[in-house]
Amino acid sequence: MPVDPPIQQLLDMMAAQGTGGITAGTPAEARALMATMTTMLNAAFPDGPRVPVGAVSDAEVAGVPVRVYRAGGGSGPVPTTVMFHGGGFVIGDLETHDDQARMITDATGGVVVSVDYRLAPEHPFPAAVDDCEAVTRAVLADIASYGGDPARVGVAGDSAGGNLAAVIALRLRDQPAASPLRAQLLWYPAVDMVDDDAYVSRAENAEGFFLTAEDMAWFGEHYLGDRDRTDPAMSPLRAGSLAGLPAAVVATAEFDPLRDEGEAYAAALDKAGCQVVAHRYDGLIHGFVGMVVLSPAAAEATAETLRDYADLLG
Repeated sequence: MPVDPPIQQLLDMMAAQGTGGITAGTPAEARALMATMTTMLNAAFPDGPRVPVGAVSDAEVAGVPVRVYRAGGGSGPVPTTVMFHGGGFVIGDLETHDDQARMITDATGGVVVSVDYRLAPEHPFPAAVDDCEAVTRAVLADIASYGGDPARVGVAGDSAGGNLAAVIALRLRDQPAASPLRAQLLWYPAVDMVDDDAYVSRAENAEGFFLTAEDMAWFGEHYLGDRDRTDPAMSPLRAGSLAGLPAAVVATAEFDPLRDEGEAYAAALDKAGCQVVAHRYDGLIHGFVGMVVLSPAAAEATAETLRDYADLLG
C-alpha cells in the first residue's frame, strides 16, 4: 500500500526543504535540529500528543540522569517501565521522547523511568549500554521506592532505544538482577548492526522515508566505529540463544529500512519459545510513534502496541 497520506505530506515537505536530513551536519547540529523539530511540533499541536500524567520529576539513578513519570490515581504496586529513547545513539534526549514516556505511563497506569544515557560520538559503545543497564538494575533493586511491583517490570524503546531494550533484556537474562523483567516493548528496533544485504528492506527503503541508509551508516560509525558488530551487545539478533527472554511486543513499519531485521528478531524470539506479539504496520515509516499528531494511522498503530505491552505487563 502507499505511504499514509499525512506522512507522505511530511516527507514531501522535508524533501522540498532540501536540508540534506538530520545527519547532514555534525552531531551537535543534528541534536539541535531534532530539538527544534520537537519544539515546532509541540507548538503546532498544543493539544497533543502530550498525554497528562500524575507527576513528572527529574532525578539521577546510578549516576545517570532520568525522568520519572507516574500515572495518576490507583493504589498498590504498579507496573514499571525503564525506557530508552531513540536517535541512533547520537541524538535524542528526555525532551524529544517526553511524549513516548507519557504514552507508556498512561497505557500501563504505572511508572516510567526514562533514561538520558550518554551519546556517541563523545561516548561511543558501550557507554549507552552501560548506562541503561546500570539504571535498570538500580530500579529493579529499589522497585518499592517507585511504588512498583517487582513482578511487573519491563523495558521499552524505539529504534536505537529498541536496540538498547533488547540488549538489556539479554544482559539481565544472563546476569540476573534483583527480579526478572516481564516484558519488552520494541518499536521498530535496530537489532542487527552488521551491514548485511540479506535485509531487503534496507535496499527498498534506503532513501525517501525519513530514516535513510546514509543516516544508518552515520549513526553506526559514530556509535561503533570499527568494532566487531556481531557482538550481541550491539546486535542482539546475533545472540547465540534468545531463549528465556521476557515477552515482547515488536512493531515494524512497511517503509522502514529496519523492517526486516525487526521482523527477523520477532521470529527468532518466537522460535526460541518466547511470547511475542508482532505487528507490521503497512503505510507507515520509521519513527511513526513520534507522528501520532499528524497521522491517525500512526496513532492507531501506537495505541495498539501500547495495549499489547500493557497486557504483557499484566
